[in-house]
Amino acid sequence: MKKLIASLLLGLSLLGTGAFALAQTPAETPAAAASSSVSAAPATTTAMAAPAAAAVAPAAAAAPVPNKGDTAWMMVSTILVILMVVPGLALFYGGLVRSKNMLSVLMQVMVTFSLIVVLWFIYGYSLAFTEGNAFIGGFDRLFMKGIWDNVAGTFANGATFSKGVVIPEIVFAAFQATFAGITCCLIVGAFAERIKFSAVLLFMVIWFTFSYAPMAHMVWFWMGPDAYTSPDVVDAMTSKAGYIWQSGALDFAGGTVVHINAAVAGLVGAFMVGKRIGYGKEAMAPHSLTLTMVGASLLWVGWFGFNAGSALEANGFAALAFINTLGATAAAVLAWCLGEALMRGKASMLGAASGAVAGLVAITPAAGNVGIGGGLVIGFIAGFACLWGVHGLKKLLGADDSLDVFGVHGVGGIVGALLTGVFNSPALGGPGFVADWVTATGITAADYSIVSQVWIQAKAVLITVVWSGVVSFIAYKVVDLTIGLRVNEEDEREGLDITSHGETAYNR
Repeated sequence: MKKLIASLLLGLSLLGTGAFALAQTPAETPAAAASSSVSAAPATTTAMAAPAAAAVAPAAAAAPVPNKGDTAWMMVSTILVILMVVPGLALFYGGLVRSKNMLSVLMQVMVTFSLIVVLWFIYGYSLAFTEGNAFIGGFDRLFMKGIWDNVAGTFANGATFSKGVVIPEIVFAAFQATFAGITCCLIVGAFAERIKFSAVLLFMVIWFTFSYAPMAHMVWFWMGPDAYTSPDVVDAMTSKAGYIWQSGALDFAGGTVVHINAAVAGLVGAFMVGKRIGYGKEAMAPHSLTLTMVGASLLWVGWFGFNAGSALEANGFAALAFINTLGATAAAVLAWCLGEALMRGKASMLGAASGAVAGLVAITPAAGNVGIGGGLVIGFIAGFACLWGVHGLKKLLGADDSLDVFGVHGVGGIVGALLTGVFNSPALGGPGFVADWVTATGITAADYSIVSQVWIQAKAVLITVVWSGVVSFIAYKVVDLTIGLRVNEEDEREGLDITSHGETAYNR
């Protein structure tokens, strides 16, 4: 316990100085901030609200009032994302490890989620969703200050994707806290069964601060639809947004921010922590596919909040994300089972559950950005692609990615991100440029180019891979040099449930 407390204090001191340095970096304005870049993000970003009063004369209109239906939907969506993590992801991962490590995985998921939620409200939300520079926000919402407006006597509002439509910022902050939490928890599956519990927590503090928060800012921060009052202000408003948002990259609910970001961190961890003792020589079969099935099912249910909630309103885009989350996932299950049947002559329960997660991952960046047909195609392709990621790519890489974090979340996230650029096209049933504030930029559906958008998506993927890879390597190195990454051989053989937590999952 003393080591755990010491590691947390060390991590907090590191992140404090690092976050301050990042926040003081001069703002950068990429030259590519053209009006066409702005129009490429109708339903892809989340944002702090630019006050609606800034777009009109103060006496011309009253400040917008949050719609109770939108607010209720966002609160329900937040609860659904929590369901994805605890118990969904925890049981999915827990069933996949050996019984002697079941509780260790449950602990790593639950405590990591709790840690990140606390850090989110202390400084993470501010770094991700306040104005700073193109790579990181500032400290305007440090400790959530300013959420209550003392002058107006009410809670501050946050923007959605429609002009004049807002939700309470406190609800948006809670919703995004669950995204940060699940992203960090996904990484756990890559180094399961051999890492120190204290090392997990210290790594998460560093990685959350220097990878998740900046990526969320780069992809999702912008000035809100009410800031786009005319073509004359487009460049100025866009220059204040996150770097990847400025490029026009589409990421509805976290293909880059969540899945690719976490997958790369997991892969780096699998290499740096090293292979499990006996890997490739001893049987390491999942101890309970029943629990894995339950976990996958809870993930599917919770993912409706994850994707449909990212519309930030209870509207047609939320419904589109909802139905795509249903259809793409089902298509991926069928594709994975078909692929297994062709490869091995049998379709497995583990494969069906993995296929479901692969479909959910791939549709995440596309959920509200593609038509129903496009969603089905994305899911079907992702099922086959992630099957290859788990079997073919994993062998090529040679890493002991315990629960196939990169094979599913990395491959699925990349597939989904790239295909979003294809099926967002109105010619293929996608919504294209449809938000009401886009009229201020003068962009129309005829301006859409599949080739250009796919290239934009590819650059966003590449930035995410490099950023997460570098931060992850440094974070693991810091942890290894301070408290060490890995448990000793004796503890690993006995199992982390007993050696790290002093209890067992099953009494025999």
